[in-house]
Amino acid sequence: MTRRASVFLAGLQFGEGPRWHDGRLWFSDFYQHAVFAVSEDGKLERVVEVPQQPSGLGWLPDGCLLVVSMLDRRVLRREPDGALVEHADLSRLAPFHCNDMAVDRAGRAYVGNFGFDLQAFRETGTPQPTPTVLIRVDPSGGASIAADDLHFPNGTVITPDGRTLIIAETFAYRLTAFDVASDGMLSNRRVFADLQPLGVWPDGICLDAEGAVWVGNPAAAEVVRVAEGGKLLERVSTTQPSFACMLGGVDRRTLFVLTAPDSGRDRKRERKGAIEIAPVDVPGAGLP
Repeated sequence: MTRRASVFLAGLQFGEGPRWHDGRLWFSDFYQHAVFAVSEDGKLERVVEVPQQPSGLGWLPDGCLLVVSMLDRRVLRREPDGALVEHADLSRLAPFHCNDMAVDRAGRAYVGNFGFDLQAFRETGTPQPTPTVLIRVDPSGGASIAADDLHFPNGTVITPDGRTLIIAETFAYRLTAFDVASDGMLSNRRVFADLQPLGVWPDGICLDAEGAVWVGNPAAAEVVRVAEGGKLLERVSTTQPSFACMLGGVDRRTLFVLTAPDSGRDRKRERKGAIEIAPVDVPGAGLP
């Protein structure tokens, strides 16, 4: 089955990290250096400025917003009074820019990172992609390595029972799953879906109530839904490449897709990024 998305909100520079929270879609815009929230009727709020480029978003049990600050490799916390403070410094663990994040119900955050200079690789072919780590940040702000030897750990979801974490390894063309222990430790690493046969380069992802994963695909103007094992279930075509997705809306049956021509630095001068939407049959589930 193939559906076609329509543009819901235009004029972004580069949107990432979409989350459905308190009746609105929240997202980061890299090159506007801010986190935004938009209601279903299109009312847009600029929530908080993040000078070192925001990415992944999540919430602690007390309702405080967490946001990844990419370039200085930190997780920031927005206090009830609106102040943005350091929650965790990841610079000793993350070798390059941090990116997406999932926060579990206990307030543990799992944060990915590039592992190498992606922009230089695009421009010159060096340095070569380097495996890196997934970092766990505990509610206290303490950080440790949750998993290693990951190829550009990116979009992450946690199943409704909290017992499985699925992460996109962008440069390995796969989704990888882990068991999650009660203390947040990860084990039993396994391939959830090999996406190379589909030509999908997985970026941001979201989970639905049937256990299938919607996957943003920067390599094509589409987002795909895959089952465990890698079977293609659906495609939604978009107007330009997709980088992240989230199921939201009042019944969580609206697929929000963040799109852009690419993620490069030229987006600083252009506003060609967009949020596109499509109705789907199976509602969202799990976290984020």
